[in-house]
Amino acid sequence: MRPILLGICSALFFAVTFVLNRRMELAGGSWAWSASLRYLFTLPLLVAVVAGRGRLKPLLQAMRERPGAWLLWGTVGFGLFYAPICFAAAYAPGWLTAGTWQITIISGSLLAPFFGQWISCPSGPVYIKGRIPLRGLLLSLIILAGVALLQADHARSIAPSQVLLGILPVLIASFAYPLGNRKMMALCGDKLDVFQRILGMTLASLPFWLLLALYGLADAGLPSSPQVGQSVIVALSSGIVATVLFFRATDLVRDSMSGLAAVEATQSLEVLFALIGEILLLHSPLPSLLSWIGIAVIIGGMVLHSLFSRHPEEVRAPSAAA
Repeated sequence: MRPILLGICSALFFAVTFVLNRRMELAGGSWAWSASLRYLFTLPLLVAVVAGRGRLKPLLQAMRERPGAWLLWGTVGFGLFYAPICFAAAYAPGWLTAGTWQITIISGSLLAPFFGQWISCPSGPVYIKGRIPLRGLLLSLIILAGVALLQADHARSIAPSQVLLGILPVLIASFAYPLGNRKMMALCGDKLDVFQRILGMTLASLPFWLLLALYGLADAGLPSSPQVGQSVIVALSSGIVATVLFFRATDLVRDSMSGLAAVEATQSLEVLFALIGEILLLHSPLPSLLSWIGIAVIIGGMVLHSLFSRHPEEVRAPSAAA
Protein backbone atom coordinates (compact mmCIF):
# COMPACT_ATOMS: atom_id res chain seq x y z
CA MET A 1 0.00 0.00 0.00
CA ARG A 2 2.91 2.37 0.67
CA PRO A 3 3.94 2.62 -3.03
CA ILE A 4 0.34 3.54 -3.91
CA LEU A 5 0.23 6.31 -1.29
CA LEU A 6 3.57 7.68 -2.48
CA GLY A 7 2.27 7.62 -6.06
CA ILE A 8 -0.86 9.56 -5.08
CA CYS A 9 1.22 12.22 -3.30
CA SER A 10 3.47 12.53 -6.34
CA ALA A 11 0.39 13.00 -8.54
CA LEU A 12 -0.68 15.95 -6.35
CA PHE A 13 2.67 17.70 -6.74
CA PHE A 14 2.93 16.82 -10.44
CA ALA A 15 -0.46 18.48 -11.01
CA VAL A 16 1.12 21.81 -10.12
CA THR A 17 3.06 21.52 -13.38
CA PHE A 18 -0.04 21.40 -15.57
CA VAL A 19 -1.79 24.30 -13.82
CA LEU A 20 1.20 26.64 -13.66
CA ASN A 21 2.42 25.81 -17.17
CA ARG A 22 -1.01 26.74 -18.51
CA ARG A 23 -1.04 29.88 -16.38
CA MET A 24 2.36 30.92 -17.73
CA GLU A 25 1.24 30.31 -21.32
CA LEU A 26 -1.91 32.38 -20.81
CA ALA A 27 0.32 35.18 -19.49
CA GLY A 28 2.44 35.07 -22.64
CA GLY A 29 5.40 33.06 -21.40
CA SER A 30 7.43 30.83 -23.74
CA TRP A 31 6.92 27.08 -23.38
CA ALA A 32 10.67 26.60 -24.01
CA TRP A 33 11.53 28.70 -20.96
CA SER A 34 8.87 26.95 -18.86
CA ALA A 35 10.51 23.61 -19.66
CA SER A 36 14.18 24.54 -19.37
CA LEU A 37 13.87 26.75 -16.27
CA ARG A 38 12.35 23.92 -14.25
CA TYR A 39 15.43 21.74 -14.69
CA LEU A 40 17.93 24.59 -14.52
CA PHE A 41 16.46 25.56 -11.13
CA THR A 42 16.19 21.93 -10.01
CA LEU A 43 19.86 21.19 -10.70
CA PRO A 44 21.51 23.25 -7.88
CA LEU A 45 18.90 22.05 -5.39
CA LEU A 46 19.63 18.42 -6.21
CA VAL A 47 23.40 18.99 -6.12
CA ALA A 48 23.06 20.47 -2.63
CA VAL A 49 20.95 17.52 -1.42
CA VAL A 50 23.20 14.80 -2.87
CA ALA A 51 26.46 16.53 -1.91
CA GLY A 52 25.12 17.17 1.59
CA ARG A 53 24.57 13.45 2.00
CA GLY A 54 28.09 12.70 0.77
CA ARG A 55 26.89 10.81 -2.30
CA LEU A 56 27.97 13.05 -5.16
CA LYS A 57 31.29 11.28 -5.88
CA PRO A 58 29.72 7.80 -6.37
CA LEU A 59 27.18 9.30 -8.77
CA LEU A 60 29.84 11.02 -10.88
CA GLN A 61 31.85 7.80 -10.95
CA ALA A 62 28.81 5.84 -12.15
CA MET A 63 28.15 8.43 -14.86
CA ARG A 64 31.76 8.26 -16.06
CA GLU A 65 31.44 4.49 -16.47
CA ARG A 66 28.43 4.74 -18.83
CA PRO A 67 28.25 8.34 -20.14
CA GLY A 68 26.41 7.42 -23.35
CA ALA A 69 23.66 5.54 -21.53
CA TRP A 70 23.18 8.36 -19.02
CA LEU A 71 23.00 10.96 -21.79
CA LEU A 72 20.51 8.91 -23.81
CA TRP A 73 18.11 7.83 -21.08
CA GLY A 74 18.41 11.04 -19.09
CA THR A 75 17.39 13.00 -22.18
CA VAL A 76 14.59 10.56 -22.99
CA GLY A 77 13.26 10.32 -19.43
CA PHE A 78 13.40 14.03 -18.66
CA GLY A 79 13.86 15.93 -21.94
CA LEU A 80 11.38 14.07 -24.14
CA PHE A 81 8.98 13.95 -21.20
CA TYR A 82 8.83 17.54 -20.01
CA ALA A 83 9.47 19.58 -23.15
CA PRO A 84 6.43 18.06 -24.97
CA ILE A 85 4.30 18.60 -21.83
CA CYS A 86 5.17 22.30 -21.83
CA PHE A 87 4.67 22.56 -25.60
CA ALA A 88 1.18 21.05 -25.25
CA ALA A 89 0.32 23.67 -22.60
CA ALA A 90 0.58 26.31 -25.30
CA TYR A 91 -2.30 24.75 -27.23
CA ALA A 92 -4.55 23.06 -24.67
CA PRO A 93 -5.97 23.69 -21.19
CA GLY A 94 -4.17 22.12 -18.25
CA TRP A 95 -7.00 19.63 -17.64
CA LEU A 96 -6.72 18.36 -21.22
CA THR A 97 -2.96 17.99 -20.98
CA ALA A 98 -3.23 16.23 -17.62
CA GLY A 99 -6.01 14.00 -18.94
CA THR A 100 -4.11 13.02 -22.06
CA TRP A 101 -1.02 12.36 -19.94
CA GLN A 102 -2.89 9.45 -18.35
CA ILE A 103 -2.12 7.40 -21.46
CA THR A 104 1.16 6.75 -19.60
CA ILE A 105 -0.86 4.21 -17.60
CA ILE A 106 -1.11 2.16 -20.78
CA SER A 107 2.32 3.15 -22.11
CA GLY A 108 4.10 1.91 -19.00
CA SER A 109 2.41 -1.49 -19.20
CA LEU A 110 3.12 -1.85 -22.92
CA LEU A 111 6.83 -1.30 -22.29
CA ALA A 112 7.08 -4.44 -20.13
CA PRO A 113 8.37 -6.74 -22.95
CA PHE A 114 11.38 -4.43 -23.41
CA PHE A 115 12.58 -5.20 -19.88
CA GLY A 116 13.53 -8.35 -18.04
CA GLN A 117 16.02 -9.88 -15.64
CA TRP A 118 18.81 -12.43 -15.60
CA ILE A 119 18.24 -15.47 -13.39
CA SER A 120 20.60 -18.25 -12.35
CA CYS A 121 19.85 -21.75 -13.58
CA PRO A 122 21.86 -25.00 -13.45
CA SER A 123 22.58 -24.62 -17.15
CA GLY A 124 23.72 -21.02 -16.74
CA PRO A 125 22.23 -17.51 -16.63
CA VAL A 126 18.87 -17.16 -18.40
CA TYR A 127 17.27 -13.88 -19.44
CA ILE A 128 13.53 -13.70 -18.65
CA LYS A 129 11.72 -11.06 -20.68
CA GLY A 130 9.05 -9.03 -18.92
CA ARG A 131 5.40 -9.69 -19.73
CA ILE A 132 2.56 -7.22 -20.07
CA PRO A 133 0.48 -7.44 -16.84
CA LEU A 134 -2.88 -8.13 -18.48
CA ARG A 135 -5.05 -7.77 -15.39
CA GLY A 136 -3.26 -4.56 -14.45
CA LEU A 137 -3.68 -3.35 -18.02
CA LEU A 138 -7.44 -3.97 -17.85
CA LEU A 139 -7.64 -2.00 -14.60
CA SER A 140 -5.67 0.78 -16.26
CA LEU A 141 -8.22 0.85 -19.08
CA ILE A 142 -10.96 1.41 -16.48
CA ILE A 143 -9.09 4.44 -15.15
CA LEU A 144 -8.48 5.68 -18.68
CA ALA A 145 -12.20 5.37 -19.44
CA GLY A 146 -12.89 7.55 -16.41
CA VAL A 147 -10.43 10.15 -17.69
CA ALA A 148 -12.20 10.12 -21.07
CA LEU A 149 -15.55 10.75 -19.38
CA LEU A 150 -14.01 13.53 -17.32
CA GLN A 151 -12.94 15.32 -20.50
CA ALA A 152 -15.92 14.52 -22.74
CA ASP A 153 -17.90 17.74 -22.26
CA HIS A 154 -14.82 19.98 -22.41
CA ALA A 155 -13.40 18.39 -25.57
CA ARG A 156 -16.44 19.44 -27.60
CA SER A 157 -15.49 23.10 -27.16
CA ILE A 158 -11.82 22.67 -28.17
CA ALA A 159 -10.73 23.46 -31.74
CA PRO A 160 -9.37 20.46 -33.73
CA SER A 161 -5.94 22.10 -34.02
CA GLN A 162 -5.76 22.53 -30.24
CA VAL A 163 -6.71 18.90 -29.75
CA LEU A 164 -3.99 17.69 -32.14
CA LEU A 165 -1.22 19.94 -30.79
CA GLY A 166 -2.33 19.27 -27.23
CA ILE A 167 -2.43 15.48 -27.58
CA LEU A 168 0.43 14.33 -29.85
CA PRO A 169 3.28 15.85 -27.77
CA VAL A 170 1.80 14.34 -24.61
CA LEU A 171 1.61 10.92 -26.26
CA ILE A 172 5.36 11.14 -26.89
CA ALA A 173 5.95 12.17 -23.28
CA SER A 174 3.78 9.31 -21.97
CA PHE A 175 6.19 6.73 -23.41
CA ALA A 176 9.41 8.68 -22.79
CA TYR A 177 8.93 9.11 -19.03
CA PRO A 178 8.42 5.45 -17.99
CA LEU A 179 10.96 4.29 -20.57
CA GLY A 180 13.69 6.61 -19.29
CA ASN A 181 12.81 5.88 -15.65
CA ARG A 182 12.91 2.10 -16.06
CA LYS A 183 16.07 2.13 -18.18
CA MET A 184 17.84 4.18 -15.53
CA MET A 185 16.61 1.85 -12.76
CA ALA A 186 18.05 -1.07 -14.71
CA LEU A 187 21.32 0.81 -15.29
CA CYS A 188 21.77 1.93 -11.69
CA GLY A 189 20.53 -1.18 -9.89
CA ASP A 190 21.03 -0.79 -6.15
CA LYS A 191 24.21 1.26 -6.49
CA LEU A 192 22.47 4.66 -6.45
CA ASP A 193 19.57 6.02 -4.41
CA VAL A 194 16.61 8.00 -5.72
CA PHE A 195 18.22 11.43 -5.25
CA GLN A 196 21.40 10.32 -7.00
CA ARG A 197 19.46 8.90 -9.93
CA ILE A 198 17.36 12.05 -10.37
CA LEU A 199 20.43 14.28 -10.18
CA GLY A 200 22.25 12.06 -12.66
CA MET A 201 19.37 12.21 -15.13
CA THR A 202 19.16 15.99 -14.68
CA LEU A 203 22.90 16.39 -15.32
CA ALA A 204 22.72 14.07 -18.32
CA SER A 205 19.82 16.01 -19.83
CA LEU A 206 21.48 19.39 -19.21
CA PRO A 207 22.69 19.81 -22.85
CA PHE A 208 19.09 19.39 -23.99
CA TRP A 209 17.84 22.07 -21.57
CA LEU A 210 20.58 24.53 -22.51
CA LEU A 211 19.74 24.16 -26.20
CA LEU A 212 16.05 24.63 -25.41
CA ALA A 213 16.84 27.73 -23.35
CA LEU A 214 18.76 29.17 -26.32
CA TYR A 215 15.71 28.51 -28.49
CA GLY A 216 13.50 30.28 -25.95
CA LEU A 217 15.88 33.24 -25.89
CA ALA A 218 15.88 33.52 -29.68
CA ASP A 219 12.13 33.04 -29.94
CA ALA A 220 10.78 35.13 -27.05
CA GLY A 221 13.70 36.88 -25.37
CA LEU A 222 14.37 36.62 -21.65
CA PRO A 223 11.63 35.15 -19.41
CA SER A 224 9.52 37.52 -17.34
CA SER A 225 9.81 37.74 -13.54
CA PRO A 226 6.43 35.99 -12.96
CA GLN A 227 7.49 33.12 -15.23
CA VAL A 228 10.78 32.76 -13.37
CA GLY A 229 8.97 32.75 -10.02
CA GLN A 230 6.41 30.17 -11.10
CA SER A 231 9.17 28.05 -12.64
CA VAL A 232 10.86 27.94 -9.23
CA ILE A 233 7.61 26.64 -7.72
CA VAL A 234 7.35 24.00 -10.45
CA ALA A 235 11.00 23.03 -9.89
CA LEU A 236 10.41 22.47 -6.18
CA SER A 237 6.99 20.84 -6.49
CA SER A 238 7.41 18.65 -9.56
CA GLY A 239 11.18 18.56 -10.08
CA ILE A 240 12.04 17.65 -6.49
CA VAL A 241 9.08 16.53 -4.37
CA ALA A 242 6.91 14.78 -6.99
CA THR A 243 9.80 13.15 -8.84
CA VAL A 244 11.40 11.84 -5.65
CA LEU A 245 8.07 10.44 -4.42
CA PHE A 246 7.33 8.77 -7.76
CA PHE A 247 10.82 7.32 -8.18
CA ARG A 248 10.74 6.03 -4.59
CA ALA A 249 7.38 4.38 -5.25
CA THR A 250 8.66 2.67 -8.40
CA ASP A 251 11.80 1.58 -6.56
CA LEU A 252 9.68 -0.25 -3.98
CA VAL A 253 8.04 -2.37 -6.72
CA ARG A 254 10.89 -2.45 -9.24
CA ASP A 255 10.73 -6.28 -9.54
CA SER A 256 6.99 -6.45 -10.17
CA MET A 257 5.47 -5.34 -13.49
CA SER A 258 1.99 -5.40 -11.93
CA GLY A 259 3.26 -3.27 -9.05
CA LEU A 260 4.85 -0.81 -11.46
CA ALA A 261 1.60 -0.62 -13.39
CA ALA A 262 -0.28 0.11 -10.15
CA VAL A 263 2.11 2.91 -9.16
CA GLU A 264 1.98 4.43 -12.62
CA ALA A 265 -1.82 4.24 -12.45
CA THR A 266 -1.84 6.58 -9.44
CA GLN A 267 -0.79 9.34 -11.82
CA SER A 268 -4.38 9.33 -13.13
CA LEU A 269 -5.24 11.48 -10.12
CA GLU A 270 -3.25 14.31 -11.68
CA VAL A 271 -6.27 15.16 -13.82
CA LEU A 272 -8.40 15.59 -10.69
CA PHE A 273 -5.83 17.70 -8.91
CA ALA A 274 -5.23 19.77 -12.07
CA LEU A 275 -8.96 20.33 -12.48
CA ILE A 276 -9.24 21.57 -8.89
CA GLY A 277 -6.21 23.81 -9.39
CA GLU A 278 -7.63 25.36 -12.55
CA ILE A 279 -10.96 26.00 -10.82
CA LEU A 280 -9.20 27.78 -7.96
CA LEU A 281 -6.49 29.66 -9.88
CA LEU A 282 -7.81 30.05 -13.42
CA HIS A 283 -11.55 30.19 -12.59
CA SER A 284 -12.44 27.23 -14.81
CA PRO A 285 -16.10 26.10 -14.71
CA LEU A 286 -17.24 23.37 -12.33
CA PRO A 287 -17.35 19.80 -13.71
CA SER A 288 -20.59 18.55 -15.28
CA LEU A 289 -22.48 15.45 -14.17
CA LEU A 290 -20.65 13.41 -16.81
CA SER A 291 -17.32 14.64 -15.46
CA TRP A 292 -18.30 13.63 -11.92
CA ILE A 293 -19.13 10.16 -13.23
CA GLY A 294 -15.66 10.07 -14.75
CA ILE A 295 -14.18 11.03 -11.37
CA ALA A 296 -16.06 8.17 -9.72
CA VAL A 297 -14.79 5.70 -12.35
CA ILE A 298 -11.20 6.89 -11.80
CA ILE A 299 -11.46 6.49 -8.04
CA GLY A 300 -13.01 3.04 -8.47
CA GLY A 301 -10.20 2.01 -10.80
CA MET A 302 -7.65 3.32 -8.30
CA VAL A 303 -9.15 1.23 -5.50
CA LEU A 304 -9.07 -1.90 -7.67
CA HIS A 305 -5.47 -1.20 -8.65
CA SER A 306 -4.53 -0.77 -5.00
CA LEU A 307 -6.16 -4.07 -4.00
CA PHE A 308 -4.58 -5.85 -6.96
CA SER A 309 -1.08 -4.63 -6.13
CA ARG A 310 -1.35 -5.84 -2.53
CA HIS A 311 -1.46 -9.53 -3.47
CA PRO A 312 1.97 -10.84 -2.42
CA GLU A 313 1.98 -13.60 -5.00
CA GLU A 314 1.69 -11.01 -7.77
CA VAL A 315 4.50 -8.90 -6.36
CA ARG A 316 6.78 -11.93 -6.11
CA ALA A 317 5.92 -13.21 -9.58
CA PRO A 318 9.34 -12.54 -11.18
CA SER A 319 11.15 -14.32 -8.34
CA ALA A 320 8.71 -17.22 -8.43
CA ALA A 321 9.41 -17.66 -12.13
CA ALA A 322 13.09 -17.96 -11.29
